[in-house]
This record gives sequence, C-alpha cells and structure tokens, in this order.
Amino acid sequence: MSATPAPDPSARGLDPVAIAAVLRRLARASGPPWLHCEVARRMAERLAIVRMKPAQVIDWWSWLGGGAGLLERAYPDARRIVVEPTAELRARSEAASTRPWWSARRWTAAAPLVLRDTDPLPEGSQLVWANMMLHAVVDPPALFARWQRALAVDGFVMFSCLGPGTLRELRSLYQGLGWPAPTPNFIDMHDLGDMLVHAGFADPVMDQEVITLQWPNAQALLDELRALGGNAAPLRMSGCRTPRWRQRLLHQLESLAGADGRPSLSFEVAYGHAFRAAPRAKVAEVTNVQLDDMRAMVRGKNAKPVR
Repeated sequence: MSATPAPDPSARGLDPVAIAAVLRRLARASGPPWLHCEVARRMAERLAIVRMKPAQVIDWWSWLGGGAGLLERAYPDARRIVVEPTAELRARSEAASTRPWWSARRWTAAAPLVLRDTDPLPEGSQLVWANMMLHAVVDPPALFARWQRALAVDGFVMFSCLGPGTLRELRSLYQGLGWPAPTPNFIDMHDLGDMLVHAGFADPVMDQEVITLQWPNAQALLDELRALGGNAAPLRMSGCRTPRWRQRLLHQLESLAGADGRPSLSFEVAYGHAFRAAPRAKVAEVTNVQLDDMRAMVRGKNAKPVR
C-alpha cells in the first residue's frame, strides 16, 4: 500500500512556517484574542442542544481558543484533556491549569491532562472542542480523522473557524492596489461538512454568522489584526515594509470607514458539530467484527435519533 502524499500547503493557501511564527508570538500575549473568547462564548451556548454529558473532553488548542472556563462550567465533572500545538502554548495551559491551594477544585477535581498535538490521544472521549483554530491547519481532513478515532461512538465534535467572507473588505482593498493577498484561503462551511462525513462523522450541522468589528482609527484596526494572528498566505508580501508603505496602508484603511468615521471589517465565523457514527462491517464472504465494534453497532442500531 502506498503512503498517502503529504498535503500541499500552497493548495491549502497556508504557510506552515508563518503559522508557527504566529503561534510563538501569540503564546507571549497576555491572553487569548478577544474575538476567540467571544466566539467561544457563542459556541458554548450551542452545547445546550446536545443532551449528552461528556465524561471526557478534549479541548484542542485550548489556550488560544479561550474556552477552558466555559467547558469547566458546562461539564464540571468531566476529565479535560488539553491539546496544544507548541511547547510554549503547552506551558501556558499548564500554568493556567494550576489551581491555588485555597481552590476547592484543587482537592475535588483532577487537573487537566495537557498534551502536545503530536502526542497520542486517549481514546473514548465524548467531546472534541476546537474553537477558532481550524483555519490555521494545513490538512483539516487528516485532523477530522484523528478526532474521529479519539471519540467514543456517539461522541461529538464541536468547532468554529474563520470562513471565506473574513476580511473581504481588506482583500478587496489589497487587490485594487495590486498587492498580494492579505489573508490565506478560508474553507467554505459546506466543504467542511463534506470532510466530516468522509472522516466517518454523522449528522454534520454547519452554519455561519458574520461579525463586523469597528475601530476608532486605522492604527487600532492594525493592532487588533496583529493580536488575532497574522497573514500566513504563501504569496504574501515578502521582506520588510518601509515606513512610507505603512503610512500608505493606514491611509487606505481609513477608506473603510463609514459615515461615523470608524473603519470596519467583517469576520465570517463557521460553526460545526457532528457525531461519531457506529462502525459498519464491510460486506464480504467472511466478515470479522471485533466484539467492541459489534457492541457499538448494536447500540447504534437501538439508539434514538435525537441525542
């Protein structure tokens, strides 16, 4: 059997080296980006539609996702597994997970298990939570397949990420000036749903909303964009920009202002959730099924359609 070829970063529209640099910079910030925390809050409201109470939760790219406290409040008795993409972010999550001696949770609840995303994952989780990180992944289908393997049957994944409508005003501005793309490619939510099904998930539900942010001036806009991440497009401008170029950029960004004089940008946020389906035995003259898989198939056949 031939090995699966590595994904082409240029086809995805992401530069892994640039992503790594952004993660190192954001790991030094005082906290996760404001927008990530706001999307985490909105995504946590959607947990109410799922009746399952997970006993084990995987919080993917937890520190930058800003949803740790929300998950603890939603599932106070669940074992939480934190997964981080870099050593620096793992250290931030470990420090954030350390409870003071006077905290009741220090003595009543186990501290989260903090892992790198290259470490083996414990199996049998009921929830994979991934907030505002999928747009920074070169190979989403491979990640979906990994999440599917980590989940128990009828466990579910819930995620959010930036969609194609993100920063459309900025992309139009750059295009009009003849400058390279200011953003990488973002995946359409319908394509994400297809990837989920291909990875073995069932009943995927995708939706999106557009969040419009405003700033008092162009400099505040640039500062916010830097706090959110950075441009990881492979064909972005190379080298250092001059002060003259920066002043031109600020002037152009002021053209994004409305009647109130405040420049604004749109962020399309895609939300998705899906359940891990029970395994299905392939039809053959002789079919061997593991006992655990047989039990899972029986449970899936008898399960109610509403979870």
